[in-house]
Amino acid sequence: MTDSVVKLIDHSVLQPTHTDNDVLAACVLCAELGVASVCVKPSHVPLAAEHLRGSSILVSTVIGFPHGGTSTGAKVAETEMACTQGASEVDMVVNIGKILSGDWADVERDIRAVIEAAGQRGATTKVVLETGLLPSDDLKVRLCQLSEAAGAAFVKTSTGFGYAKRPDGSLAATGATEHDVRLMRANCGSSVQVKASGGIRTYDDARRFVELGATRLGTSSTKEIAAGEQEHNAANY
Repeated sequence: MTDSVVKLIDHSVLQPTHTDNDVLAACVLCAELGVASVCVKPSHVPLAAEHLRGSSILVSTVIGFPHGGTSTGAKVAETEMACTQGASEVDMVVNIGKILSGDWADVERDIRAVIEAAGQRGATTKVVLETGLLPSDDLKVRLCQLSEAAGAAFVKTSTGFGYAKRPDGSLAATGATEHDVRLMRANCGSSVQVKASGGIRTYDDARRFVELGATRLGTSSTKEIAAGEQEHNAANY
């Protein structure tokens, strides 16, 4: 396992209410802590890229976010613009409705088109499966296989913005689970990494997912995780 889980974090600044100032504050924090990337909304890519220019922190963004239902053409255009404006990584959401309809040819075309558009501009793609909305492991495994065949750099558990219905009819936020991270790691080759995202709020959460095979973590709780890592290291020094 890496010596620091903080270095594996894609720090999320994706809430609808996040402002330019929120993005700038996140860039300052992440440059200080040394995370992998700052993940911002497409409209904030130019701002983050300008502020992080010359640093080791990557700019990542989201495509077809959060529900994956935009057309493939729209996703490709969004990818092209984001990469042109400074994004090095894109997290694209699969079309969940098409998956549940069994239209696998369309799902594969959608994934492949975004990966190719990003790759032509030197960017890598993470394919977001939104595992909490998929009713079976078979669907998750097939998506891992399709993503790998299409050339994805990562498969990712969740957007952090998905909601599933409980037995009582209420909605609960979905996110990364130990089961899904283990399943995804077991069903991708060594060329594909796994990103755990959604509900990762503490150092113990982050460490657990890394131990299960995740090599990137999506979270907005970066400051809390960094503090937990510092405490852990001090206690075990």
